[in-house]
Amino acid sequence: MADRLAPSERSERMSRIRSRDTKPEMLVRRLVHGMGYRYRLHRKDLTGCPDLAFPSRHAVIFVHGCFWHRHRGCARARLPKSKVDFWRTKLEGNRRRDEVNQEKLLAMGWRVLVIWECELGDTEAAIGKIQKFLDREAGMKNDEGS
Repeated sequence: MADRLAPSERSERMSRIRSRDTKPEMLVRRLVHGMGYRYRLHRKDLTGCPDLAFPSRHAVIFVHGCFWHRHRGCARARLPKSKVDFWRTKLEGNRRRDEVNQEKLLAMGWRVLVIWECELGDTEAAIGKIQKFLDREAGMKNDEGS
């Protein structure tokens, strides 16, 4: 199936997509701050540049969009109908890079939590997941979840 937009229009639309300060990330930041936790943003010295880092807890949180990071089993992670080969390669590359980054962080002694965009529809469940993760002792395994 051909793209309905001209290449210049598609390029312009894609350029609007942010990698940080997204709506899901901002929601998680507000929730975490409201819970009384303090954090650092986008620590470039950590592999994968996590969205939120809690140095005293040796914990990081990534807020992943279901489409961009290939949330398995999620309806939002479907492939586009045009340029399927391009998108499959691109999105699977994102997923593999995320896995490698998380493994490196775990090897460095950091705990990792992934909050998926679709999980933010249930605010109370998201708060519970974050609180459970942040209140755990350092040295626990990856808490990526689904």
